[in-house]
Amino acid sequence: MSSQIGIDLVDLARFETSLARTTGLSKRLFTDREIAQGSNRNLPLHLAGRFAAKEALAKALGVPPGLSWHEVEVLRLESGRPNFEFSGGVLALLRDKIVKLSISHDGGFVIAMVIIESVN
Repeated sequence: MSSQIGIDLVDLARFETSLARTTGLSKRLFTDREIAQGSNRNLPLHLAGRFAAKEALAKALGVPPGLSWHEVEVLRLESGRPNFEFSGGVLALLRDKIVKLSISHDGGFVIAMVIIESVN
């Protein structure tokens, strides 16, 4: 079994500034479902975690050409655990893989780690 690992760290204050400064950035990076799941909480913190997860996934995949942020959704399961949902080309890349995700935040930073395991 082979594994790929990706990790990303987001400075929350810098991320919030980018969201405020760049009109439409959240719509380019996130799906409506991702945004809706964060509306009852601290939305910038929620989105920073999703962004870190998507960046960590891209790094684990080796940043494939044509990667679309909207083909990767980071959604919260009923248990509260974050989970990926894939579609399109990303789904095709990961069809026979196990993808594990962890997101954490503290002290103004958000970190995400992704492990992709091949089953063959």
